[in-house]
Amino acid sequence: MEYPVPIESFRQSEYPIDPQFLKRWSPRAMNGAKIDLPVLMSLFEAARWAPSSSNLQPWNFIYGIRDTPAFDGLFQTLGKGNQAWCVNAGALVLAVSNTQQNGKPNKAHAFDTGSAWMSLALQGSLLNLVVHGMLGFDFIKAHETAALPIGYEPQAMIAIGHPAPVTQLPESYREREKPSDRKKIEEFVFEGKWPG
Repeated sequence: MEYPVPIESFRQSEYPIDPQFLKRWSPRAMNGAKIDLPVLMSLFEAARWAPSSSNLQPWNFIYGIRDTPAFDGLFQTLGKGNQAWCVNAGALVLAVSNTQQNGKPNKAHAFDTGSAWMSLALQGSLLNLVVHGMLGFDFIKAHETAALPIGYEPQAMIAIGHPAPVTQLPESYREREKPSDRKKIEEFVFEGKWPG
C-alpha cells in the first residue's frame, strides 16, 4: 500500500532488491469494507505456490469475511488489543500448519507455513491491501473455533482489509502506524559459525 510519506523515508535497502520487499509492511488502519472473495482467493493462490519441504505444502487457511459467522468466530479469539483495530478488518484468516508427515513429525511445518504467509502478504501488498499477521490471539480457542483436527496447529492470525487514514485507529495505535526499519545484515548473517 502507498503510505502518505514516501516509503524511502522509513526504509532503504543495503543491497539492490525489488521494491515490493520495502513497500510491504503491516499497517493496522482499515476502512471496514469487506474483502471480495475473488480478491481473497488471489492471496491464497499466491500462498499456494510457496516452496515447501518435500512439496508437502503443510499450510492451511481458515478464513472469515466481515459480517459472517466465520469472521465473528475468529474475531472472538483475538486479544482485546487486537480486537480494537481488527474491528475494521475486511477478513480474518487463521494460518494453520499440519505438523505431521506420514504419521511422523514434520520438522518443517512452521517454516513452510511461514513461507506461504509471506507469499500471501506480498500479494496483498501488491493489491494495495492491509495484510497484518499477529500472534495476539487465543491459540486453544482458535483451534476449537476452527474445528482443527489433531496434528494441525494454529500459527498466526491475519487481518486483511482496505487501507484507511490513521484516524480510523484508536488513538493509542496512531503513533505506531508507520513502516518499521530492520536490523543491519551484519547483525543476523554470519559466515561459517556464530560470532563470538
